[in-house]
Amino acid sequence: MIDIADTSSGKTHRDENFPVASVLIAPRHRAPILAFYDFVRAADDISDHATLTPEQKLDLLDRLDAALVGNGPDEPVAARLREQCRARRLDPQHARDLIVAFKRDVTYLRYRDWDDLIYYCRYSAMPVGRFVCDVHGEDPARVWAANDALCAALQVINHLQDCAKDYRNLNRVYITAEALSAHGGAVEMLNAARAPAPLLAAIRDLNEKTAALLDESRIFADLIDDTRLAMEVGAIQTLAERLVLRLRIADPLCEKVHEGKLGFALAGAMGAAGALIRRISRPRRKTADVPQ
Repeated sequence: MIDIADTSSGKTHRDENFPVASVLIAPRHRAPILAFYDFVRAADDISDHATLTPEQKLDLLDRLDAALVGNGPDEPVAARLREQCRARRLDPQHARDLIVAFKRDVTYLRYRDWDDLIYYCRYSAMPVGRFVCDVHGEDPARVWAANDALCAALQVINHLQDCAKDYRNLNRVYITAEALSAHGGAVEMLNAARAPAPLLAAIRDLNEKTAALLDESRIFADLIDDTRLAMEVGAIQTLAERLVLRLRIADPLCEKVHEGKLGFALAGAMGAAGALIRRISRPRRKTADVPQ
């Protein structure tokens, strides 16, 4: 039987494009968030593994899911998260939703349109922020709608900046068929050294839809009760907005999109400071739609 630990890529939360349990998060909340991250990282490594067959990947993902809820053989990463959920009375369904997304990554390699892509984000991205909000005791009715918009935006940004790598290494295409067709593009253009004009136009279209998601999520930090989490969200929002601006002019097939370490730190600090200043200077409580 394949050992799940042997599928690890070696990546940690410090290797991610956006902050994960940064120093802004209160120490008492870091353990469940990092346990969640380690579980999700294990599942992600399985779905992205270079030599496992699709059947092996699905079997390992099923094993992780079963271990999380205490069925079948245990797995260390699942046991740690299960214990954190038990101790903090947290719902493990958010992690199980991510398993759904990683199984989809194994079996569903092309996306029809924006709605199809957002449906994927419902399982691949939104549960991450929902779990973090739950850890902090935030009100789902108040924060989940804005959380979902931000998390979906982060996911699509990652897809856009990594579009060539995803296609070449994993045969996954998140640039939707609808966007490609609208500009006369084709999936095979992702193999080019530079993005042909039709592909670049499709990427720009999806990037503008992502910018609209960030417009929806801009209220998120001001809806949060926990000041340190609000600052973390403010940092992430600002970083995401910077990347959307960059994707309006950059070619992700041949140009680096993500910030360097200094730019990343400065943009994040500006976003965190902005959230804090708004909290001090004016009422923060606003209304948000209740998610369905």
